Amino acid sequence: MAAPCGRGGGTLTLVLVALSAAFLTYNVLVSFRSSLQPLPSSFPAATADSSPRRFGARRRAFHTAVTASGNAYNTWQCRVMYHWFKEARRAPGGREMGGFTGVLHSGKPDEFVDEIPTFVADPLPDGDQGYIVLNRPWAFVQWLQKADIKEDYILMAEPDHIIVKPIPNLSRDGQAAAFHFFYIEPKKYENVLRKFFPEDKGEITKIDPIGNSPVIIEKESLGRIAPTWMNVSIAMKKDPDADKSFGWVLEMYAYAVASALHGVGNILHKDFMIQPPWDLEVGDAFIIHYTYGCDYDMTGKSTYGKIGEWRFDKRSYEDKPPPRNLPLPPNGVPQSVVTLVKMVNEATDNIPNWDSYAAS
Repeated sequence: MAAPCGRGGGTLTLVLVALSAAFLTYNVLVSFRSSLQPLPSSFPAATADSSPRRFGARRRAFHTAVTASGNAYNTWQCRVMYHWFKEARRAPGGREMGGFTGVLHSGKPDEFVDEIPTFVADPLPDGDQGYIVLNRPWAFVQWLQKADIKEDYILMAEPDHIIVKPIPNLSRDGQAAAFHFFYIEPKKYENVLRKFFPEDKGEITKIDPIGNSPVIIEKESLGRIAPTWMNVSIAMKKDPDADKSFGWVLEMYAYAVASALHGVGNILHKDFMIQPPWDLEVGDAFIIHYTYGCDYDMTGKSTYGKIGEWRFDKRSYEDKPPPRNLPLPPNGVPQSVVTLVKMVNEATDNIPNWDSYAAS
């Protein structure tokens, strides 16, 4: 069911980071607050899918939130992701998996609001500057402000995540749980990051090598971080050095900085997720993140960087969803890739009307 519903009077305190670039965004933030309008009351509440099934798990239950732009590319991934979320939650060990919300930052509901619990957020008023994920932190600010979220913890996930098995609440003692991204390198970019994380805030190593997803975090902590994450993202995008240095992962760096500015540490879990084709086995991972293309010849040898005789790449389906029954990889391809394709096929086989959807 769809979910955009306002909470009423309470608004988040907008936390501005102590750096000159962030002050440039203050007037924008004030106008953002005044532009938060109640969303259509005809959509049921976002929390319709929000209660953990077992009362004993309520205290540690987390709500899964996935941001999406509403285009065809994001939408089919969200449908697959939500299928496996439901499978994991109903399985033994899924007792801490609470509700689910697709946070749609297109400003309008899509055709699947009756399938996926959805909160409709406004995009940035001044546009995303050609960087669509710049809308993500602003969407979280709106969702946290307006939605009635029952759980005390949030899992931030993404459309191209497939949940392999039930996820427990991995956060502990006020620290969030996060994945270590090898390409988030605060020390390497210390000179740039000091514009946003001044020296009086501490060593650069206080910035963890993380993005905002996957992260399990206390809702209260995320409520403090999200406005700063938005501020820093916008400030970084306006800063030529930061924009050039961080590129497509800019908002990941912004989240890591915002988390450090608020003193929220992160427990890094290498098994939080895997990323085929580089990770060869699923192992103990909870999530498959299929951000990279998987290309192989018919002997099972990788041809990464060159289109293979067999391939699975989500970018092949930017304009329309993949058909059911994608061909399985040839013998010799890593187990992680085989599992990924099998799980996509199983999801599309069970999601209603996939054939007509894929043909549209």
